[in-house]
Formats: sequence, C-alpha cells, structure tokens
Amino acid sequence: MRLKLDENLDARLALPLREAGHNVATVPEQGLRGVADTALFGLCASEGYILVTLDLDFANVLRFPPERSPGLVVLRGPDDLFPTLRLLVRTLIGALTKGEPSGRLWIIEPGRVRIHEAPAEAEE
Repeated sequence: MRLKLDENLDARLALPLREAGHNVATVPEQGLRGVADTALFGLCASEGYILVTLDLDFANVLRFPPERSPGLVVLRGPDDLFPTLRLLVRTLIGALTKGEPSGRLWIIEPGRVRIHEAPAEAEE
C-alpha cells in the first residue's frame, strides 16, 4: 500500500512499514513540512497515498471525508512516545494484512482498530 507519514510522526516509523512491503513516503522527505491540513489531504488524494497521522483534525469526517481519499489512518495512544508509536504501527501493519482503509477512516489504538465508514445513502 501507498502510505504517507505526517510530519508529526518519527521518520523511523517508516522502516517497519517498508519492511512489511508498503510504499512509504514521509512529509519531511517530500519537503512538505508546515503544509496546511487541507492541502495535505488533497495531495494525498491526488497521489493515491493513505495518510497516517497523529493529528486528530483528520478524524473529523465532515472536514476530511475519508471517502474522498485513499484512506485516513489516525494513531491514538496513551502518549506520543516512540515505543507507543511503534506499537501502534505494528497494530497498523497487522490490520493492513487483513484489509485496507480505502475510503475509510481507521483509528489505530493499542491492539485494536476502529473503522469509520461513510453512512450508506438512503435509497429513493
């Protein structure tokens, strides 16, 4: 899968994702530090990257509709320390072996994944 790590994630977290066979880009590697959230969302959508972030703003499905993207992944742990983030990335890697977040929001917590899917449109 094509994953883009936001600048709020340690670039070392790209390694286990790459070792698991994923195509991983990082915001800093691409010279995108400080880019606005809306611009990053649009860029990920146009490039076909699933955004992986700590930024809770991306969990706002009204502002960032996951169905208009290749998918959004928000990591949520009790803290933002590297060992916790490494655990969350391992949880993400496990989840990616079973499915993909295409057009959905995944909230990754220690040992579990919460999936937000767009509500089905009412039939006329």
